[in-house]
Amino acid sequence: MNIPFVNEPFTAFTAQANREAFEEALRKVESELGQEYPMIIGGQKITGNRTLTSVNPAAKDQVIGTIHQADQELAEKAIQTAAETFQTWKHTDPNERARYLYKAAAIMRRRKHEFSAWMVYEAGKTWPEADADTAEAIDFMEFYAREMQRLSEPQPLVRIAGEDNELTYIPLGVGVVIPPWNFPLAIMAGMTSAALVSGNTVVLKPASTTPVIAAKFMELLDEVGLPDGVVNFLPGPGSEVGDYLVDHALTRFISFTGSRDVGLRINERAARTAPGQKWIKRVIAEMGGKDSIVVDSDSDLELAADSITASAFGFSGQKCSACSRAIIHKDVYDEVLKKVIERTQKLTMGSPLEVGNYMGPVIDDKAYAKITEYIEIGKGEGRLVHGGSTGDAAGYFIEPTIIADVDPQARLAQEEIFGPVLAFIKADSFQDALEIANNTDYGLTGAVISRNRAHLEQARREYFAGNLYFNRKCTGALVGTHPFGGFNMSGTDSKAGGRDYLLLFTQAKLVSEKY
Repeated sequence: MNIPFVNEPFTAFTAQANREAFEEALRKVESELGQEYPMIIGGQKITGNRTLTSVNPAAKDQVIGTIHQADQELAEKAIQTAAETFQTWKHTDPNERARYLYKAAAIMRRRKHEFSAWMVYEAGKTWPEADADTAEAIDFMEFYAREMQRLSEPQPLVRIAGEDNELTYIPLGVGVVIPPWNFPLAIMAGMTSAALVSGNTVVLKPASTTPVIAAKFMELLDEVGLPDGVVNFLPGPGSEVGDYLVDHALTRFISFTGSRDVGLRINERAARTAPGQKWIKRVIAEMGGKDSIVVDSDSDLELAADSITASAFGFSGQKCSACSRAIIHKDVYDEVLKKVIERTQKLTMGSPLEVGNYMGPVIDDKAYAKITEYIEIGKGEGRLVHGGSTGDAAGYFIEPTIIADVDPQARLAQEEIFGPVLAFIKADSFQDALEIANNTDYGLTGAVISRNRAHLEQARREYFAGNLYFNRKCTGALVGTHPFGGFNMSGTDSKAGGRDYLLLFTQAKLVSEKY
């Protein structure tokens, strides 16, 4: 019998031994930079005519790896291979499928720093951010393995005389998994693991900015002996390969995490019925947020400032759960703003290879251009009180930026920026603050800092967010503890890391036998 699920602990880098172990992992990964990574279809490694070069966002001249890119012909091959493999994989005992994940989690745990080091180089994550990403990947595999075993047990039904009734959860079929770059190991591994442990086969199209990390995960699946064709690795341009995979008649579901625009496009394309298609495609999408921390007049202002700063600028604000709006009661607005500025001034920005840096770069040139453009917009919509500049030109560095006195309907308060830009908004009352918090198209995360129990209970009822936190930051959801997913344009209300998540990758079948 398996031990109960427990979240993987984070590494304490205050300990010298841990710092030395991580530095050793960084050196190992550095020695492996620049390699080529093929596509993998049915266990066969395939190279193509096109390649993509992955670079270090903190040092743009440093090549992380070269990834071979698929075309539509190879996309067709991947789908057909996954469909063929599904005919056997779907009958594999759920406990056997779970054991692949337990083994993968065990290996990743032993090589934790190595996986994290790849994210330092390819995603620009600082040591703690990379470590938390790897820990979450381990958690997803451990948690979903247990969940599949739970769902494979006899399900409770109302019994009647003279009949034997059985409800089982069976897999859907071929799934297309399209993960994001901001949690390039955790979310990618979680989406893929959920699909395969449920008995589905997968075509994995990795994020174009972090494909090497996905390739390393494929190496891990090979190491644990996952049968060929269960997960097929297919890097390629979204407009060509991604659309083809989404549109294909044999695609049964699409699991996507990324931007609102791409998610809506996938949902629209998936709704069309292709010739020969026998099902309604299922879309499991997480599409971002415009998240707020509300600070009440009666609250711990030190806690408020700590929570806002950590939520806004961890991983340079490149989290769908990041606090991009601080909505502050007018009675404490100036004091909270002052405290957040003081804390932000102490944040260090620089190469994520150095353990002391709190912030690294943003992911690429497109993000860099978009964020700097929003900073200029913010200067016209509010008052720049901190940051606004860029850092070392060798990488995509942008200072943590705070814009005060922003109108709740301003672009800076409504549009997802996905960078280290924080809008401060003044609220006339707690009711006003809640109304502002709910005034976007999104509904992913949020937080309330307050000592007023009546106000907390009001927020419990009225604050429309899938993950709502009281008296803590709005980032850092833990698998099993904080099932993650939001409302409205934040996605399809799926709860990654929750007890109902695998139901999205299965369908319930009832068999009744009359005696």
